Parts: sequence; C-alpha cells; structure tokens
Amino acid sequence: MTHRTFGRTGALAATVSAALLIPAVTAATPAAAATPAAAAAPAVTCTSAKAGLAAKLKKDITAALANRKGTVAVGLYDRSTKTTCTLRATSAYDSASTVKVTVLATLLWDAKKHNRYLTTTEQSLAKAMITQSDNNATSKLWKQLGLTKIKGFLTAAGMTKTVPGTDGYWGLTRENVNDEQKLLKLVTARNSVLSDNARAYILKLMGQVVSSQRWGTPAGAPSGVAVHVKNGWLQRSTHGWRVHSLGTFNGAGHDYMITVLTQDNSTMSYGVTTIQNVAKAIHKDLVPTTAGVTRYVPTSRPREAFVAVPPQG
Repeated sequence: MTHRTFGRTGALAATVSAALLIPAVTAATPAAAATPAAAAAPAVTCTSAKAGLAAKLKKDITAALANRKGTVAVGLYDRSTKTTCTLRATSAYDSASTVKVTVLATLLWDAKKHNRYLTTTEQSLAKAMITQSDNNATSKLWKQLGLTKIKGFLTAAGMTKTVPGTDGYWGLTRENVNDEQKLLKLVTARNSVLSDNARAYILKLMGQVVSSQRWGTPAGAPSGVAVHVKNGWLQRSTHGWRVHSLGTFNGAGHDYMITVLTQDNSTMSYGVTTIQNVAKAIHKDLVPTTAGVTRYVPTSRPREAFVAVPPQG
C-alpha cells in the first residue's frame, strides 16, 4: 500500500515553490567523442544587477548542496537587486501541500471574477488549509472549485506547466520551480490576476502558519524581514520523500522569494535539512548582517507521519 502524506489530516498535525535552467555545456574533444560521456549534472545559474552577487550565490548554493543526496530544484528572485537563481527550474515534482497556495489563489481569483467576497465557511477553510495545512479543508475547496476553475487560474497566472492532480488527489499536482516562482511573484506585487486585497490575504495566512510548520525556506532569514511560508511533504513508494518549501521575504531593503522542491529523500527530516542549508546560504548572501542581528531558526523539527489519504472527490 502506498502511503501519501500531504500535510495535516484531522487531528494529526504532521510537522513535518524565474528563469530557465541553462545546463553547462562542454565542447567535446575528439577523444571524448569516441566514448559516450555521462550527462553533465545540472548547475546553479544566477544573474544579478548587483556586482558580485550572482557569483557568490552560485558558489554558496552549490556548496550548500554538496554531498546532499536526493534531487533538488531551486528558484530565487529578488526584485530589489534584480537577482535570479535557478536549478532544475523546469523539472516536475509532486506538489504535496505547496499546491494549497494555488488553491487559495484560485478561490480568490474566481471570487473576484464574480465580484463577491469569500463566505465565512470559505474563510475558515482557507485559514485551516494554509496555517495548519489541513487536508480536509483543502479537499473541500478543491471539490468546490473543480478542475475547470483551477486550470483557468493556472492559465491566467501563466503557470502553463502545472498539471492539477485528478480524482481528488490535489497533492499529486505536478509543478515546477518556474511556475511556483510565477505564483509567488503574483502574490507579492500588483498585477491583473489577483487583486491587492487577495494578495494581502494570501500573505497574511502564509505569515500565520503554525510554528511547527515554519521550517524550510525561512531558515536563516534575518530579523526585520517579514516571512511568509507554505511547505509540503509527501512520501511515496517511488522517489521517497518529496519535501518542498515556498517562501516570500520582505524587509531590510529586499523583496525576494524562494522555492525549493526536493525528492528522493530517505526521510522527511533529510529533505528539510537540505532545503534549510540552501535557504541559509541565500539569506546570508542577500542580506548580510552584523553580529548581534539574529537570524531565524525553526523552533522545532518536523515529525514524520505516514498518513494514508483516501481519494478525495
């Protein structure tokens, strides 16, 4: 039996997101041409308007991933310095609970189209879905919206490579770093897809995620920077644990967002550590701080849980 863990189910809280990746190309020598060479490993690619920052980020993100097993995709975008970093930005991953940000965005996008406010019930479900990663709340909103509206939002948002899960399996939505970064950009800046009120609502809930689920991309964020996060975790018989983290950060003269998607992790905690190593490197490079300025350390490590999630209609 395959077990699926998307987030929080019932009373059990399992405490346990751009640019196109350009792989390095090496010219083949006559000798190399005679023997098939192994494919070059994807490399971190960074660009920045700030002198020296791209090279530093590339070096430090690469170092953070050195000797880490598993498959990792990374996206970073900082508006203030026009900085972008990517790794495996077009590779698809099972979304797990990170798709819940898309569900909420779809709900608000659809409400705007119909010129209405969210109902009290919708607000309650949305809060549980984002702040506690409640699966039952997500299933209700997913069913209410339906695939037509969800696909409609994805089209409007330009998230053309995101494929919604079928038969109620929202946690098996296929996503990549590029699309998740597009979503975070919509949430953090004025646009024609999401209203200002909708964006503020999404950020408000992502800023109220329970402490036991504030691991991942917030690790190492300096004090004075507002943190908004949504994580996802899912264990399956193939590719082991998927562990993901989406985060947006604003303050100290910066406005940036980070997506880290991982799979092939032996345990959930292993994936969390990988994500947090990357996040710490990014925060430190973007917002260098003097001694005495604290950096965020998640208060607790996620607890692995194996929860069978039944088909959700």
